Amino acid sequence: MNRDTTSWLAKNGETVLKDARREIGRRLELPARRLFLQRSLSLGGLALLSGCALVDEDSVDNALMKVSRFNDRVQGWLFDPNRLAPTYPESMITRPFPFNAYYGEDEVREVDGESYRLEVGGLVADKHAWTLAELHAMPQSDQVTRHICVEGWSAIGKWGGVPFASFLRRVGADLSAKYVGFKCADDYYTSIDMPTALHAQTLLTLTYDGETLPPRYGFPIKLRMPTKLGYKNPKHIQAIFVTNNYPGGYWEDQGYNWFGGS
Repeated sequence: MNRDTTSWLAKNGETVLKDARREIGRRLELPARRLFLQRSLSLGGLALLSGCALVDEDSVDNALMKVSRFNDRVQGWLFDPNRLAPTYPESMITRPFPFNAYYGEDEVREVDGESYRLEVGGLVADKHAWTLAELHAMPQSDQVTRHICVEGWSAIGKWGGVPFASFLRRVGADLSAKYVGFKCADDYYTSIDMPTALHAQTLLTLTYDGETLPPRYGFPIKLRMPTKLGYKNPKHIQAIFVTNNYPGGYWEDQGYNWFGGS
């Protein structure tokens, strides 16, 4: 060890030791912090967060639902309506795009496009039922975005249709309302928050990859939202309604997170 090194250690050794002890302490604390977070998700933690006494399965379900609703509110506060999801070149489209539903592909609902009418209700001025021709006559947009499934897989697809914000304004929807709900021909139902409904990339989808939307992907109409997980994107939509009353959803009523997105 030379004289310069010895001199430097004499002046700075105490500081180096303090920094080393601080770093060791920080690393030792990490497992404790993880353990705390894990315990906060235990039954005791759920009781503390939800204010429920966990004495049976129903009370556990109620506690979990309260925590989930709290998460919904946090996600809603964090949601940036001006932030766009990534888009991709058409060369990256997943072919074939996967089928996904709560039933098998051999049970896909067949909807008659000629007699189809999209019902509109709730807090809107114009409640007339829309034909597919009327929807196709509106200005269209398309996007190549990633569909992310809660089951852990994702795929990139090209979707085209009417910007949902334009449709809501066209029917005179109350844009200050909290929710937009959807009822579907396959008995599915869900709902979304108004800021997501007005997001620039939220589409009433009428086409997939430049062709009429196939039944397996939701003919005649699918709501496409790249800011939401797959189960929030309803297919075979028959009715849309605007409301301030919480509408729930098929999976959400079984415990899935309601906000379901970024």
